[in-house]
Amino acid sequence: MHRLRERIRAIPDFPKPGIVFRDITPLVRDPAALRLAVHHLVQPFRDQDITAVGGMEARGFIFGSLAAWELGVGFVPLRKPGKLPYDVESVSYDLEYGSASLEVHTDAVGDRDRVLLVDDLLATGGTARASCDLIRQLNAEVVGCAFVIELEGLGGRQVLDDYPVHSLLAY
Repeated sequence: MHRLRERIRAIPDFPKPGIVFRDITPLVRDPAALRLAVHHLVQPFRDQDITAVGGMEARGFIFGSLAAWELGVGFVPLRKPGKLPYDVESVSYDLEYGSASLEVHTDAVGDRDRVLLVDDLLATGGTARASCDLIRQLNAEVVGCAFVIELEGLGGRQVLDDYPVHSLLAY
């Protein structure tokens, strides 16, 4: 994981003073590092009979679609409201400074699906928990959640304690 850690750029005081932003741009720019990240991201879930990978807008689309390709399954985008053109199911959740919502097409997954949720970052866990709830609203099973980066001090893993959580890098 040292190769991956070298490809994460720390940007101090972004988006506000006191925050260190973990920038994945150098990682996704490096084909070998990106391949390595995706391989290790799905590794714990390879034998879990996954039928779909869900990714949260927006950076979860990068890793989620590649994880789906790696596993040979389809990809399900979890979008911000108003972005999907068909019938949707939605869930609202609290953020540190307000609230947000996610939507998914009502026919994206069903009761026979086993879904792996993927995103670039696990922080407080609000978006990931909402994603789990959204997939479960469609009667699909959430097999686990995989993240490239976990910010350990923010408690996201505890919010997801109903699910196996795998992260490649912890800060």
